[in-house]
Amino acid sequence: MPLHSELEPIFDDVLSRNPGEVEFHQAVHEVLESIGPAVDKHPEYADAKIIKRICEPERQIIFRVPWEDDAGEIHINRGFRVEFNSALGPYKGGLRFHPSVLLGTVKFLGFEQVFKNALTGLPIGGGKGGSDFDPKGCSDREVMRFCQSFMTELYRHIGEYTDVPAGDIGVGGREIGFLFGQYKRITNRYESGVLTGKGLSFGGAQVRREATGYGCTYFVDEMLKARGESFDGKDVVVSGSGNVAIYTIEKVHQLGGRVVACSDSSGYVRDEKGIDLTLLKEIKETRRERIGVYVDRRRDADYVSDRSIWEVPCQVAIPSATQNELTESDALMLVRNGCIAVGEGANMPTTPDGVRVLREAGVSFGPGKAANAGGVAASALEMQQNASRDSWTFQHSEERLRDIMQGIHARCYETADEYGIPGDYVAGANISGYARVAAAMLALGLV
Repeated sequence: MPLHSELEPIFDDVLSRNPGEVEFHQAVHEVLESIGPAVDKHPEYADAKIIKRICEPERQIIFRVPWEDDAGEIHINRGFRVEFNSALGPYKGGLRFHPSVLLGTVKFLGFEQVFKNALTGLPIGGGKGGSDFDPKGCSDREVMRFCQSFMTELYRHIGEYTDVPAGDIGVGGREIGFLFGQYKRITNRYESGVLTGKGLSFGGAQVRREATGYGCTYFVDEMLKARGESFDGKDVVVSGSGNVAIYTIEKVHQLGGRVVACSDSSGYVRDEKGIDLTLLKEIKETRRERIGVYVDRRRDADYVSDRSIWEVPCQVAIPSATQNELTESDALMLVRNGCIAVGEGANMPTTPDGVRVLREAGVSFGPGKAANAGGVAASALEMQQNASRDSWTFQHSEERLRDIMQGIHARCYETADEYGIPGDYVAGANISGYARVAAAMLALGLV
């Protein structure tokens, strides 16, 4: 889709100032191609260069992370924190530990986080961070030493009123515990609100682990309701088998759907009777094994290692693994097989051509910045509990999460209607998030 004439030079500037950062370019273009109608409606934002300012992070931090393994060998990794926009509140976004992490990766995730966080309606800005460190295969003590070294630099840049990191790929409860312990040691402050995703024993919140998967499922449920449909009796395919995928599967089953396939980087399993969630949790959360062993215990299931999971027929698809996993050809297969709704559980898991195919076919498409906002919503609820020295029940926390996700759906749906593009959740999400951030930036002046 061509960009609005006022946005073309802004995107050209992004390309020239951020060479080689393809994922960041993709994320920016996806937002800019949607907000043309808002540019016409609010010329005051253009006059204040709001869009150009949104595309430039407020701060980009890169640092060295030296650590020693159990054999005494020294390793050097690189750490990142991109504090993208704080117009609505302190920077908020996860830390990702994975060999693929580069500055461009963190920038694309941080840019997405700005709009995702704005859609929640909560007072949080957007940021992201991480390292090219790979915790897989490391002992607990090696992970601890890395986290302590990482936090020894990061601590000076974060705080409950400044920047509040959380977990992401490669950063779970173990890593958050080590990071928080080092922050407490260095600062001599028990500042619970400086990190979210903490364990329940030291300031964590109920539903945080389940939040992204549950939240995405609630969003897709709202999209289905808008079509006069529900999960009841529908076949669903969920890519991935990590935290997001597992709790997406759990909530889909609770809402009456049947997840018939899930995957990991080695391949996918198909189980026409519905994925056995207890077995999947045992394989992935307890034994930490490859998805292929699922068929050893479920004889009627099939394991496929050399084809796309999106060839499995379904009415609902929820990509929950990684960015750009669902391609144009995958989208065409989904459409041919009768898919009516796609909700992004991961960050930008659908390629631009894939998104185009789905939207043109009339598939209800929930972009990640809306559909997978459950994780950051639960993180903000954890911040509220930390600030008030309170602790909520699982039921109350889940009700709050559901309300937030229903509110996000309503904002996207109503904004798309307002701008004459009914049912376009991509445009609705981008315009709604942009408008909230832009209004705050205009009110704060040139900062």
